[in-house]
Amino acid sequence: MTMERDRGERDYIGFATLPEQVHRKSVKRGFDFTLMVVGESGLGKSTLINSLFLGDLYKNRKITDVQDRIEKTTTIEKKTMEIEERGVKLRLTIVDTPGFGDAINCEDSWRVCSAYIDEQFRQYFTDESGLNRRHMQDNRVHCCLYFVPPWAHSIRQVDLEMMKRLHRKVNIVVVIAKADSLTSSEIKRLKTRILADLEEHQIQVYQFPECDSDEDEEFKQQDRELKAAAPFAVVAADTVLEVGGKRVRGRQYPWGIVDVENPRHSDFTKLRTMLISTHMQDLKDVTQDVHYENFRAQCISQISQHAMRERGKLKRDSMGNNNEVVFTDTDRLLLQKDEEIRRMQDMLTQMQEKLKASDKKHDSIIDV
Repeated sequence: MTMERDRGERDYIGFATLPEQVHRKSVKRGFDFTLMVVGESGLGKSTLINSLFLGDLYKNRKITDVQDRIEKTTTIEKKTMEIEERGVKLRLTIVDTPGFGDAINCEDSWRVCSAYIDEQFRQYFTDESGLNRRHMQDNRVHCCLYFVPPWAHSIRQVDLEMMKRLHRKVNIVVVIAKADSLTSSEIKRLKTRILADLEEHQIQVYQFPECDSDEDEEFKQQDRELKAAAPFAVVAADTVLEVGGKRVRGRQYPWGIVDVENPRHSDFTKLRTMLISTHMQDLKDVTQDVHYENFRAQCISQISQHAMRERGKLKRDSMGNNNEVVFTDTDRLLLQKDEEIRRMQDMLTQMQEKLKASDKKHDSIIDV
């Protein structure tokens, strides 16, 4: 027995503790998550955010008059809060878009949101290319909660135009606001129409990853329920009521109480589970591996093309009247690299199309 234990100790190298080392460093460093909320005023965006993260981010907000909204333009309002739970620190940034859809002419509402996402990508690319990268701050938008009004029969044109310009830059999660104003059958019909509109206009919202085969059955069942619930029909409330001796977060009506955490009343719990407990890291990974890589490849391609144009211009100026252009080995290498970047972009596009096709095939198999 002693010989077997000694042999086991000699065979033990020690790299099995690597996950623990990574965990300790990650917890010490803390985590960043940026959430953008988009939707017209009055849909309960602020209330939902306060309910999700048990805070009050908008206590100092001033409500504008109707007259001020006629010519109001979309603006960006950013709020950051530090949250700690069981020793894990999260730096949460909420990017709100007050004024979206409030003006009579909403044609340019999407520009501010799209420009902000691009600016955060550009800043991260600049920091990543700098000399000191030890203290980089990730302000990229990892998820966009897109609020759809419950009184619409499907997705409105202004929302479709917005999603078309954002879906290749950020993970979009569609939320049906104020779902307590709809019956169960109306919610089901609205979800079906929203999914049909998204497919018809080829808008790619956030796709849930497939479960690993070694996951337990309880997690797999939870994952199936989350996928079936999208788009999430939610009810939010910032008031706490007492029902049957229990304190619940809900809304009081003459006919009864809506408990926002009751799955029969709202998809609030499913949205919170997906956004915070199960898929927050995947949202960050997709932002890094897909959306940011697309932006980065475009930047590198533009830089290479600009460098080639400048070099060609300098050569033409130095050669005077001689129209013959001689390419050096460096020029040829730059051209090769530019061609490689184009091929990588094509491959990435093909992979995205294959993933989309496989998701559709998987859904059709489940429906059968």
